[in-house]
Amino acid sequence: MKKGNGKGDELMASNYIRFDWAMKRLLRNKANFAVLEGFLTTLLNEKIVIQKLLESESNQEDEFDKYNRVDMLAENSKGELILIEVQNNNEYAYFQRMLFGTSKLVTEYINRGEGYDKVRKVYSVNIVYFSLGSGKDIVYHGKTEFRGIHQGDVLELTPFQKQTFKVDSVSQLYPEYYILKVNDFNQVARSPLEEWIYYMNTGDIPDGATAPGLDEARQRLKLDKMTKEELSAYYRHLDNIVILRDNIYTERAEGRAEGRAEGRAEGLMEGRMEEKREMVHNMKSLNIPLDTISQVTGLSIEEIKSL
Repeated sequence: MKKGNGKGDELMASNYIRFDWAMKRLLRNKANFAVLEGFLTTLLNEKIVIQKLLESESNQEDEFDKYNRVDMLAENSKGELILIEVQNNNEYAYFQRMLFGTSKLVTEYINRGEGYDKVRKVYSVNIVYFSLGSGKDIVYHGKTEFRGIHQGDVLELTPFQKQTFKVDSVSQLYPEYYILKVNDFNQVARSPLEEWIYYMNTGDIPDGATAPGLDEARQRLKLDKMTKEELSAYYRHLDNIVILRDNIYTERAEGRAEGRAEGRAEGLMEGRMEEKREMVHNMKSLNIPLDTISQVTGLSIEEIKSL
């Protein structure tokens, strides 16, 4: 999927299916696990075998989320949980959302009365198509360590704990977070992980790419393998993403421009309200629920109905 340079980063079709759509429709099929296993093996730098996919409160979708994001929860052969989320549009509290998602999994997947040694290891993999935070890299990894405030040493496990839990460090017991800021990748792919990010960013797979899982993606994620009905639904999905991105971009850019031009608070508010009217109109046309529109725009349901 190539990106345009205009506002909203318009999407154009390539030979391969966009990654979030593949997660939603194709990669949930056990026959296609090899694609996802290849990506996770490349990212986590260890062989990942997906045992099964799971359902969780954290990966429930509402109507708005169908276009904005997609989640998948997998269990690997070691019983660890891997939550993969693709987020298309900006969310200012996304860091807290990541925390909420892993916290829910920790509590959902332990039975009442079980000891804390049964707490599952959780990986949170976040593929974001917006500018999250402030940083120069395209891939970030977060984990938990306990460091002495006087000596500066890292608190380690005892030999008994290492043997019992089959890990080498305390951080391996805690959730780990990965953030892939794929929109920021604008160079030639020089590593297996960059080959994956290139595909997620552009929708194309370079001929010479050798990253695990990409060969399977070449075979199973091609547009020409979709039925006419599937292709029609896929292009509607792309159009909806463009509309949502464009709404957010326009609201911010034109609202700021209006405020600067008039030089007073009233102008800024008027510009923002006009863009909210346009956003509401577009979201209504997508049959997005009124309560979801209210959450996104900050307008009351009564105001939305009147627009």
